[in-house]
Amino acid sequence: MMFRLQGGLAKDLCDPHLPVSRRDVLRVGGSGLLGLSLANVLKLQAHAKDTPVSAPGWGKTKHVIMVYLQGGPSHLDLWDPKENVPENVKSPFKNISTKIPGVQFTENLPKLAQINDRFTMIRSMSYTPNGLFNHTAAIYQLMTGYTTDKVSPSGQLEPPSPKDFPNFGSNIIRLRPTDEPMLPFVMLPRPLQESNVIGKGGTAGFLGKAFDPYTLYPDGDDMDMDKMERIKIDDLQLRPDVFAARLERRAKLRDLVNAQMPEINAAVKDFQLDSYYDQALNLIVSGRARDAFRLGAEPAELRDKYGRNTFGQSCLLARRLVEAGTRVVEVIWPKVANSDNHSWDVHQGLTERMRDRSGPMLDAGLSALIEDLDDRGMLDETLVVAIGEFGRSPQRGVSTSGNNNSADGRDHWPYCYTAVVAGAGVKRGYVHGKSDQTASAPLEDPVHPTELLASIYHGFGIDPETIVYNHLNQPRELVKAQALTAIFS
Repeated sequence: MMFRLQGGLAKDLCDPHLPVSRRDVLRVGGSGLLGLSLANVLKLQAHAKDTPVSAPGWGKTKHVIMVYLQGGPSHLDLWDPKENVPENVKSPFKNISTKIPGVQFTENLPKLAQINDRFTMIRSMSYTPNGLFNHTAAIYQLMTGYTTDKVSPSGQLEPPSPKDFPNFGSNIIRLRPTDEPMLPFVMLPRPLQESNVIGKGGTAGFLGKAFDPYTLYPDGDDMDMDKMERIKIDDLQLRPDVFAARLERRAKLRDLVNAQMPEINAAVKDFQLDSYYDQALNLIVSGRARDAFRLGAEPAELRDKYGRNTFGQSCLLARRLVEAGTRVVEVIWPKVANSDNHSWDVHQGLTERMRDRSGPMLDAGLSALIEDLDDRGMLDETLVVAIGEFGRSPQRGVSTSGNNNSADGRDHWPYCYTAVVAGAGVKRGYVHGKSDQTASAPLEDPVHPTELLASIYHGFGIDPETIVYNHLNQPRELVKAQALTAIFS
């Protein structure tokens, strides 16, 4: 005999800190043949968090830094160059050797070439566009694991909506909440953006604003390389649509705490405060978040190594945030898609832009981040992922997405590109997959971006197919893909 109880929204048995859902109870009704009672299920739920899984990499990740190369970097001109190819396919940059015998980068990445024995490269990232040829839709897919029904002919989407699928970081902090008095999820130094579509794929969507990232977007345009020098705690805020009154109250509380710390500590020590309020108060009282944002506390030599620019200092800040206890940090490339200069969206001017601007910034910032985490012993529990929404076309000067491209430019190319993954049990000095002669398609082991998302969840000990409930109370998997366990040792 089955029975039914009314459950809450967004609850499932793979979410140990939340109550059993109606769906789970219905499942129990059919489990009598297996000898499971509701009490058994509750007991299993209580121990689910500690259940070991033998798959490589499972549960080894405690923090993740997503270095998101917004705009779509050219794999052919960075870490998958080709030789003996037509002139309009070959990179204008020279090839250089790396720490891994037989693996070459271009001259744009001399520092990463010297530490690629510390990370995995996936040279066979690939997906079929189906309306995902342009940035916004591709960004949404990578960040949420889902495509959207409303894609314009240009590939752009409507603005962020409470109905959106959650950013992977929001899912992680919900399923793996931190006990540290620290910001759980931080996004910096600018929002996800294509043209006037800002923030799509960067919110908690139907999970609710409680799981939105804290955003640190310092004043100054994308060409201002010194903006990270002007970080203030007041820059750390919830999304703009959170009530202004709440922000005012937070500022007043912070001032009060700073002025009357001993009195507040004495006043609250004997009270069992509401857990959310307690977390917020601990965050302010501890000073941990304030200290994490003090880039000036780092040695000048180390700051120089990361690069005295927005991207480099954002990578350094990501390390400081993780060190202080932040669970998820997303470093967004500090130049919007559909723009010039150091944007990765190189429809024209590829040679100068990658050689003089974006290449050196990426090389210094990402290599310093991986090396710094490793030297501090933090890479063992910190997963670093560097990826764009797609790669660039093998042939220069051709149109693949309706854009105009000069002879020194490459268009969008989702059929084959490269990702870099390091830390938290990921193999060192490993190359997964292989592209064909012109880097047009995977020759071996194609990897869909949703499989990379599934691997991130797997690293946190979260089943990628864990069920969540959307705004219509419909069950949905975190992502419809399996983890790429081959990249874990």
